[in-house]
Amino acid sequence: MTPKLPLTLLVSLAAVSCAQKEKPLPNIIFILADDLGYGDLSCYGQQKFSTPNIDRLARDGMMFTQHYTGCTVSAPSRSSLMTGQHTGHTPIRGNRGWEPEGQWPLPADSYTMAELLKSKGYTTGAFGKWGLGYIDTEGDPNKQGIDEFFGYNCQSLAHNYYPGHLWNNHEKVILHENDSGKTGAYSADVIHQAAIRFIEKNSNKPFFLFYPTTIPHAELFAKEEYMKMFRGKFEPEKSFKGTDSGPDFRLGPYGSQPEGHAAFAAMIKQLDDNVGAILAKIDELEIEDNTIVFFASDNGPHLEGGADPDYFNSNGELRGYKRDMYEGGIRTPMLVKWPDRIKEGSRTDHISAFWDIMPTLAEITGADYPENTDGISFLPTLLGKGKQKEHEYLFWEFHEQGGKMAVRMGNWKAVKLNINKTPQSATELYDLSSDIGEIKNVASSNPDIVRRMEEIMKEAHQTSENFQFTYEK
Repeated sequence: MTPKLPLTLLVSLAAVSCAQKEKPLPNIIFILADDLGYGDLSCYGQQKFSTPNIDRLARDGMMFTQHYTGCTVSAPSRSSLMTGQHTGHTPIRGNRGWEPEGQWPLPADSYTMAELLKSKGYTTGAFGKWGLGYIDTEGDPNKQGIDEFFGYNCQSLAHNYYPGHLWNNHEKVILHENDSGKTGAYSADVIHQAAIRFIEKNSNKPFFLFYPTTIPHAELFAKEEYMKMFRGKFEPEKSFKGTDSGPDFRLGPYGSQPEGHAAFAAMIKQLDDNVGAILAKIDELEIEDNTIVFFASDNGPHLEGGADPDYFNSNGELRGYKRDMYEGGIRTPMLVKWPDRIKEGSRTDHISAFWDIMPTLAEITGADYPENTDGISFLPTLLGKGKQKEHEYLFWEFHEQGGKMAVRMGNWKAVKLNINKTPQSATELYDLSSDIGEIKNVASSNPDIVRRMEEIMKEAHQTSENFQFTYEK
């Protein structure tokens, strides 16, 4: 497919080694959990339940300890992932809605990692939650490089696990099993089955499977077969009274859940089983050795619908949750498995972010990518070969709750809050090398570092026509 950006703006990676060129293009699977915290996997320290299938990715591949998401909520985080740009540059910077359904669309001139892979002959599929543009808008997944889409177009409707409909490309698929409040079709099952069929259908050619599951985002609903595994094991339970009838039923508001702890653990168990099923399928089809599997989360853990991240220590030592610019809102798990290329059981503290995925995939496949990306390929880290380039800094902005910004530069982390209300509000500064929990604000004793961080905030933020931010340069 011809890139939507002029070729003069593309960075060529034609200098890939001859050895790489001779190998067949690897299949690429990117599994994106929804609101999964840094401590929600047993390989990252979770003690109350285990995630053996996801842990296998760490055992057989590489664990990242300092990987960051694109933003602290869904839509801008996914925009950052798909475009290779941080939230000071990426087109979608908030969860702004779009009538009659969905979120503000990616513009037509966006160049996504799906389009990048299509330029190398990949068949592309997305199964789960899109949230980057309603059907027939510019952000429609089929207009952004996705050959086959199945799931929720709208992330608000994705709050409900027994929805009235899902989308298969432009076809609205009515789930009659859920009519009149019934619970016949659990969406995570329906979507997962479609993703497995995509793998089966395309196993004889290079494919890219983007699997943005809705688990474990609220509402906290799990099937009974999973609930009974955990019921009564996490007392005292946490209950939540939600919307169980009326005009808004299953249109965004969360349903009631009297057993929030058990439901959360049950949902993680299903997520882990689904990852296991994907790994089993690529093994069955004898394509495992030529398939790269990524696993990440779109932001930190939520506090909605009866969730109790403190009970499960979902953030480990990190401070904050979803919608925070502290580490708990944006530092998330990332695991990568690639047999015979990535050393088994390896671990890295390389500082990376969602906008690094596009240039990494470009280097793996020999594709061109836009010059305006903010990312750096971390392929040298994955392979343990060559010199790994490092970021001068990472930058985030968030447009809710008064406006927030954050910068990481080396071990320094700056956070600025209430920007829309008080543009000149004080900048907080933390030394992550000794204070990973961001407890001690050391701004007053490091004025030069604070000054540089504030300069970066001004440099990194570009004005967006559709997502206004009153921060003054």
